[in-house]
Amino acid sequence: MATTSKHLSHPLRTLIVFLAFCVGLVGLMALGGIWTPKLGLDLRGGTTITLTASNTTGEGSVDPASLELARTIIQQRVDAIGVGETEVTTSGDRQIIVSVPNVQQDELVRMVGQTAQLYFRLVYTQEQVAAAPGTEEPSAEPTQGAEPSASPSVNRRPLPSLPTPVPSPRPTAPGATPLTTQQVLEWQPSERDQSDFGNFQCGDPFPDVSDQPLITCDQAGTIKYLLSPTLISGSDLLQASAGIPQNEVSWVVSLEFNSTAAATFEQVTKEISTRTSPQNQFAIVLDGDVITAPYVSNPIPGGRAQISGSFTQQSATELANVLKYGALPLAFDVSSVDTVSAKLGGEQLEAGIIAGIIGLVLVIAYSVIYYRALALVVVSSLVVAFGITYAFIVLLGQAMGFALNLPGVAGLIVAIGVTADSFVIYFERIRDEVRDGRSLRTAIEVGWVRSRQTILVADGVSLLSAIVLFILAIGAVKGFAFTLGLTTLIDLAVVFWFTKPLVSLLGRTKYFGEGRKFSGFEPEHLGAKHQPPLHRRRPARVTASASQEA
Repeated sequence: MATTSKHLSHPLRTLIVFLAFCVGLVGLMALGGIWTPKLGLDLRGGTTITLTASNTTGEGSVDPASLELARTIIQQRVDAIGVGETEVTTSGDRQIIVSVPNVQQDELVRMVGQTAQLYFRLVYTQEQVAAAPGTEEPSAEPTQGAEPSASPSVNRRPLPSLPTPVPSPRPTAPGATPLTTQQVLEWQPSERDQSDFGNFQCGDPFPDVSDQPLITCDQAGTIKYLLSPTLISGSDLLQASAGIPQNEVSWVVSLEFNSTAAATFEQVTKEISTRTSPQNQFAIVLDGDVITAPYVSNPIPGGRAQISGSFTQQSATELANVLKYGALPLAFDVSSVDTVSAKLGGEQLEAGIIAGIIGLVLVIAYSVIYYRALALVVVSSLVVAFGITYAFIVLLGQAMGFALNLPGVAGLIVAIGVTADSFVIYFERIRDEVRDGRSLRTAIEVGWVRSRQTILVADGVSLLSAIVLFILAIGAVKGFAFTLGLTTLIDLAVVFWFTKPLVSLLGRTKYFGEGRKFSGFEPEHLGAKHQPPLHRRRPARVTASASQEA
């Protein structure tokens, strides 16, 4: 009797500890007040942009370090939109995929699509091309540093009437010394530059090379500029922020340069503040377009300046974000833009849930038909496995930002089959041991010892596949690999610390232990010739005693 209690207490204690762990997971969810998982872009709607990178020369392979740096900068730029749960990942050797939920396509393309390097150049001359309907020149208010010219952020550049060949860049000769600040200040356009400027139309392509002059237009396509070679690179800009200065009512954009660029900026503003318009302006060029061209009225020491004008909060913030996150080591093309509506995402989630329910019902129906009352073990194990998986997905979403996507839902559905395989292996091993003449309780223990290795190998293969797929896969497929690996580990935990102890406890009850009808342990159902005894020795003693009496 003591031996029986000892054996009985072990599975009971294991069950209690494991269920206490499950309750702890629920407690963590309650503590954080989070009951629903974070959903990926394909389940709740949003926009995905694929950017293809190249070197600034357009030749050769893309440096992986430069691609990762660009990804980091784009991530910062996207985060500045203020939308949570964004995803910026590299794909292959030259692509960056940007996924942002619940953001309008045009807004995201405008923010992420501005991906070339950021330069500060001097304005040599400018020419009004055509005013966009309803656009008025903003008034200028003196500040410590500068004011913007008309620079609305709407891209309305007219297309050229005929195809225009790209002018060939004139790179610096090998070994030539880069232009100094004084040389750029004294720079004068050549006849070729003047001719190109006269023939240039907004929308025509023109190479944006740092050590060469640039002919371009503002983003509205209303003003054409002839600009000097680069004075300051965007990488020298430490900070750019939008705000309303104290005792003022208008929005401004504040700039701060590093020490080297600060000295250059002071020298440049001291020189051009004495010049007449438009040569007292400097242009901020991003992706080959002038995003703003403020003029300078006084020297600006200390590397700090403000750009003011008719800014709104949105336009000032957008300009500050572009300036702050605009300097990228690579040029990019927007290869594709895909938008998933929230309605479509909801439909996909609903379809995934229905598929999971159908799979679950089929597994339970099979268990009831084949294993009868033992289906109780199957159902309870699946419920526990689902609860633990759901809790982990919710908690990982809160702690690590994990978002459940449609491939992830597929991984959860596959997990139902993985868990069912473990039941089948264990139950069939018990049947084999009973058919070999072992008692039911012995068959439960011996069957577990002999089946657990098979369960470990099977789940190990699934786990290894998930790990390899997670390492090699890109994009949303990682979600499938992650959920498959997570549910495989949870399956092992459930089988070892819930399913097996539960079967051991049920095997010690009269209904299951005596193999009563529909218990799943009936002799004819197990394939045994005789009723499997609860203990092997006890029936032997009874038989011997009966023989002596006879």
